[in-house]
Amino acid sequence: MYETYWGLERSPFRREIDPEQLFHSGTHDEAFARLEYLVEEGRRLGLLLGASGCGKSLFLDAFSRQQRRAGSRVACVNLLGMDAHEFLWSLANQFGSFPKTTDSMLSLWQGVSDQIAESRYQQIRTVLLLDDADDAENDCLTQIVRVAHCNWSPGAWLSIVLAAETKRYDLLGPRLLELTELRVDLEPWEFADTVRYFQQVDTRSGRADAIFTVDAMQTLYDLSGGLPRRVNQLADLCLLAGAGNKLYQIDADTVEAVFHELDVHGEKTVGR
Repeated sequence: MYETYWGLERSPFRREIDPEQLFHSGTHDEAFARLEYLVEEGRRLGLLLGASGCGKSLFLDAFSRQQRRAGSRVACVNLLGMDAHEFLWSLANQFGSFPKTTDSMLSLWQGVSDQIAESRYQQIRTVLLLDDADDAENDCLTQIVRVAHCNWSPGAWLSIVLAAETKRYDLLGPRLLELTELRVDLEPWEFADTVRYFQQVDTRSGRADAIFTVDAMQTLYDLSGGLPRRVNQLADLCLLAGAGNKLYQIDADTVEAVFHELDVHGEKTVGR
């Protein structure tokens, strides 16, 4: 494995990144601050938007941990292909209602609304983080609207965050968009962010010299469009190629070669 060759305990660019080690670029810091405002002010609904690969899912995971540490009751649900019954069951389950898969919609709804009401009575913030909302079934989106109206009043302790691709957020429908009080956009990294990210990787690995040259980082940034998922995928394959060729550092030519080998569809993208 290339980790041994590069003197790494594990791949720093693996797909399963620990949310506790989320790299905070400027856009991530701004997004955290805006969502903290949403929750602290008791705002009803916010949108987290960004291109595919910009790190929305990892960001939500990190934000959910932060909110739990702050004492909030948090439910984090991926809505990809989810229908109304599955959505309510997932919420009830995360709220600790121990639902059965055979429970009716009415029973599940009662369990969810009771938990939200109990949290409000105890002055505990309830935060719903709903990923891939643009891929949810229409009846699921209707239930989200219903939850947004649950026990609603000025000062309610319920906030919902919907994550979606920027170009697809209109699929959420007019009712949810009308309820939106805050929009947060996760932008691709700047080149300076990418450099700091690789410096962080070098520091954690304990290497005295950088694995990627400056020119390699610039090339990788240009080819990935600054999207974190694509940066990781391309960097990971570069480490593999570099180890195979017994390189001391990854240079720009190696990045170019790996990118074009990966570019099976003839598109200037990584990791679509």
